[in-house]
Amino acid sequence: MEFKVVAKDSRARAGIIKVNGKEIETPCFMPVGTLGAVKGVLWDCIKSIGYKLVLANVYHLYLRPGLEVIENLGGIHAFTNWKGAILTDSGGFQVFSLSPLVEVKEEGIYFKSHIDGSKHFFSPEFVVEFEERIGVDIGMVLDHCPPYPCEKSELERAVDRTLKWAERSLKVRDKVNLFGIVQGGIDFKLREYCAKELVKMNFEGYAIGGLSVGEPKEGMYETTEFVSSLLPEEKPRYLMGVGKPEDILVSIYYGVDMFDCVIPTRNARNGTLFTFNGHINIKSAKFKNDPNPVDPECDCYTCRNFSRAYLRHLYVSGEINSAILNTIHNLHFYKKLLEKAREAIINGTYEEFMKETLERMNRSQ
Repeated sequence: MEFKVVAKDSRARAGIIKVNGKEIETPCFMPVGTLGAVKGVLWDCIKSIGYKLVLANVYHLYLRPGLEVIENLGGIHAFTNWKGAILTDSGGFQVFSLSPLVEVKEEGIYFKSHIDGSKHFFSPEFVVEFEERIGVDIGMVLDHCPPYPCEKSELERAVDRTLKWAERSLKVRDKVNLFGIVQGGIDFKLREYCAKELVKMNFEGYAIGGLSVGEPKEGMYETTEFVSSLLPEEKPRYLMGVGKPEDILVSIYYGVDMFDCVIPTRNARNGTLFTFNGHINIKSAKFKNDPNPVDPECDCYTCRNFSRAYLRHLYVSGEINSAILNTIHNLHFYKKLLEKAREAIINGTYEEFMKETLERMNRSQ
């Protein structure tokens, strides 16, 4: 994997990730395809919108359909028929958030499946093995993601485990590109210690984990700014699970390159559509007779072909096309948002672009 910064505007960066013959321009947003599919859309839609990198999840793929199924069918790319790049989250966060019973020990995580209650074990070594055997392009190491709030001692244990597991992951890695994950809550001393120790290990990239888990917005921004400043200039920086448009723009300003979140797809299914002039709740009765597209400035398939009135009709009728068309629009919006951000960085106008865009989006229609 290669990463090159091609332009900077203050701390904001425009770059290119080259991985396994695929090129991804940054800053970039990764649609979440937890189980090997982005909810509500076909891969052709993801490709036509312009995405080249999506996220899947080790925890979910391990439980269904399982390692052997994916491996026997040629790996994750052949299994899903997605020709672009795939990054897999290690599943650490999902184990803690979904499993009804979790026991964390030095050797790894013992947990019960949220599906059927069956018992399982994740070690950092197994996660890397899983990622390599299914053939992902970028893998995340297993980390310990603590809740918010938690005691200082719990944060310290999470950082210590995260670092030990990161070392163990590198020892068994053969070919997969690995990102280390910086933990530490909103404690700057712990974040600094974790970041500096991970940088010594020389991962292909670095992620900021453990944010957007309930901490105050100011704490998330301050921590993102601080941790980003500690990470190597020549490696990509990934802010995990943060995906509100305003949070993405601010984090780009602080030097973050990569993002993922279920917000654009989940909100689409719930009838919330994003535009550069604020979000739209398409379920509202005021759109019943509205002949306009969701966003007159948008050139996505949904906006080129359908009115707000029709989209509202689909939503209130429980029609599956509602989720499909809304998701196409929201993913298109996110792609355009990141493209505009990259263009502004290259032009040296990012701060102005960010402030103007935040002001425009800070309203609902």
